[in-house]
Parts: sequence; C-alpha cells; structure tokens
Amino acid sequence: MKTWIILFVAIVSEVIATSALKASDGFSKLGPSILVVVGYALAFYFLSLTLKVMSVGVAYAIWAGLGIVLTAIIGWFLFGQKLDVAALLGMGLILLGVIVINLFSNASGH
Repeated sequence: MKTWIILFVAIVSEVIATSALKASDGFSKLGPSILVVVGYALAFYFLSLTLKVMSVGVAYAIWAGLGIVLTAIIGWFLFGQKLDVAALLGMGLILLGVIVINLFSNASGH
C-alpha cells in the first residue's frame, strides 16, 4: 500500500508541475517556474522510490496514464481547454488500461 501512496504522490507532483509549466508562460513568470522545477524534482524522486518495488514499465504506465488524464482535466477546468469525444474516449481507454494493470497484472508490485 505504501508503494501506491508514493506513486500517487509522484503522479500528483508531475500533474502540478505540468500545470505550472502552462502557467509559467515559457518560464517568464517566476512563481510558476519555481513550481515546475520543484514539482518535477519531487515527481521523479517519488517515482524512483516506487521503482524499488514495482517494475519500471508498469510504474511508468500508471504514472503517465493517470498523469495524462489528470492533466487534461486540469487543463479543461483551469485553462478552458475543451476535450472532444475522441479525447474523452481515449482517456477512458487509458484509465481502463491502468485498472487492468492494477487488477490483473502480477507485474504491478502487489
């Protein structure tokens, strides 16, 4: 369970950093730029801790997949970036893949 919490912290850190990257306006705004660097540093640190227990492919698939979906949701609400049906369907398939890995794969570290 601890591994999943650490992976979740890595994912949230990456999503915050990516959202701040948009807000940094090409690193021209100091506050969001600092958040980008700190967020990505935390994301990679916590992902590295996860890799002590979980295989790199599975951890990265979960990290990237959930990161994509969460970042798209934040983009929709904070930046007004609309998602069409194809984007929503694709993200649904990503979530389904993460669920399949977690429920049925022995490689996921549980």
